[in-house]
Amino acid sequence: MQTEQAIAADTVIDAAISDLAEGEKKWSRLPIPGRRALLDRMRALTGQYAQDWVDAAVQIKGLDASSPLVGEEWMSGPYAFATSLAAVSRTLESLERGVSPLAKAKFGAAGDRVTVRALPTGLYDELLLSGFSAEVWLQRGVSSAAAKANAGLAQLDPARTHGIGAVLGAGNITSIAPLDTTYELIAHNRVVALKLNPVTDPLRPVFEKIFAPLIELGVVRVLTGGADIGGKLVRHERVAHVHMTGSAATHDAIVWGTGPDAAARKDAGTPLLDKPISSELGGVSPTIVLPGRWSTADLEFQAEHLATQRLHNGGYNCVAAQAVIISADWPQKAQFLAALAAAIDRTPGRRAYYPGSDDRVAAAHTSYPDARRLGAHGERLLVTGLDPAAAETLYSTEYFAPVLGVVELPGTGAAFARAAVDTANERLTGTLGANIVAHPDTIGALGAEFDALIERLHYGTIAINAWTAVGYLTPTASWGAYPGHTLDDVQSGIGVVHNAWLIDRIERTVVRGPFRPAPRSVLHREWALSPKPPWFVTNRTAAETGRRLAGFGADPRWSRLPAIFASALRG
Repeated sequence: MQTEQAIAADTVIDAAISDLAEGEKKWSRLPIPGRRALLDRMRALTGQYAQDWVDAAVQIKGLDASSPLVGEEWMSGPYAFATSLAAVSRTLESLERGVSPLAKAKFGAAGDRVTVRALPTGLYDELLLSGFSAEVWLQRGVSSAAAKANAGLAQLDPARTHGIGAVLGAGNITSIAPLDTTYELIAHNRVVALKLNPVTDPLRPVFEKIFAPLIELGVVRVLTGGADIGGKLVRHERVAHVHMTGSAATHDAIVWGTGPDAAARKDAGTPLLDKPISSELGGVSPTIVLPGRWSTADLEFQAEHLATQRLHNGGYNCVAAQAVIISADWPQKAQFLAALAAAIDRTPGRRAYYPGSDDRVAAAHTSYPDARRLGAHGERLLVTGLDPAAAETLYSTEYFAPVLGVVELPGTGAAFARAAVDTANERLTGTLGANIVAHPDTIGALGAEFDALIERLHYGTIAINAWTAVGYLTPTASWGAYPGHTLDDVQSGIGVVHNAWLIDRIERTVVRGPFRPAPRSVLHREWALSPKPPWFVTNRTAAETGRRLAGFGADPRWSRLPAIFASALRG
């Protein structure tokens, strides 16, 4: 017999699904100009309620409201969502005119693959992200003509809808659930039941205000609750598709179930879930440090860069760096590792808000009792002495906590670079994102070998002298695992999101950034005007810069730029 709570849950889900079934009919009749108008209204609402969004995120994460770390919430929350809505709106405008979203795109080549430049896409990008670039690589065999013809995905036939999609939101980065919802609606023409992660339940009132245009039409419903609600939702007979962000363990529980029966189903290839599922699941992300001749300023800046890759959002990021791959024979190795430890140690403290974090750090310390404890309370672990040939726990367990390992490999030059790529591909779980840090002279000396190394790295986003999170923040880039994973070996997931140009058959995104911040970059002829990026955990004005960026994302105007630049330069 069902409990009253279970009956209530069924009632809520059934009501949402019933509303969405009617909303799908309305959506199928709504032409592209009407859809674009809804997104534009949502972007304005994002600006209107951005402060409420950040206030809720600060409450969830236990941040000091006056801390520069609040900048993370501005940039990875309303800024990321507003810029995506603007980019998708431009795509719909192109389709409305009967023009491919890629009609004016800049195509290139990477080996035997066609590439599309995703950053910069205009003067605003060139000014705000000077020195940063991104390319989307298409899968082998996809020509530029085919890419242009197929860009638009389900919006090429907007009247043909594809049922109800269930989106299981993430609990860490607050823009993930809204971004996944709009991608499901636009890229796949599915109306959406969004089930928030319980960690982010306080954001429901804000999201419902921002999504009001879509909620009023009946094409989005926002649900809260625990795993029981999520389980009932994804197994509802009228849900056609599931998309989730989370862990591989959660994915497998949804697809195969739990306990001994789950293993039997997996062996037999008979999933418990009777509908398709796409996913973004994280993994053990590497940062490969290529040896070179670095100045003291370079060592310190890149140490802060790696500390950011691990400690941004407290370490609770699907693409947080977990394994630093470094040359044992690099003359500056000891100096760099000392700078890295110092950067991790002095990074501002914060509450371990994500469930299970302390337990995961404790488990890592049990596996690695000699790990160095850093931070004001020893809450951060730096693990050295890892065996590159052993089955280290750190290589297969995504800690989702402030734990960073260092893997030393012999060699320098091309030999080390090849071994580092092999280690990342073959030893580490997951394919979501990989970072490479290399002096421009090192990249130049490797020449074509460096390009070949990038091609050999099997990751959905690769960042060179940048963090892969820049790809997350770039709306016209793709976000997701390297293609080819299956339900029984899902790794970092199946499918992509973001992708505001709605490009078909994407393989990966490659991001590039300046090795040095301005003004040193200009002095060394890198021609990049970006100061210390505002997403660095050591940036002193990140909160102000992030707030101004979010305002610009919701309402881009030239008059907003001077204040953004002034704040960024003080960072």
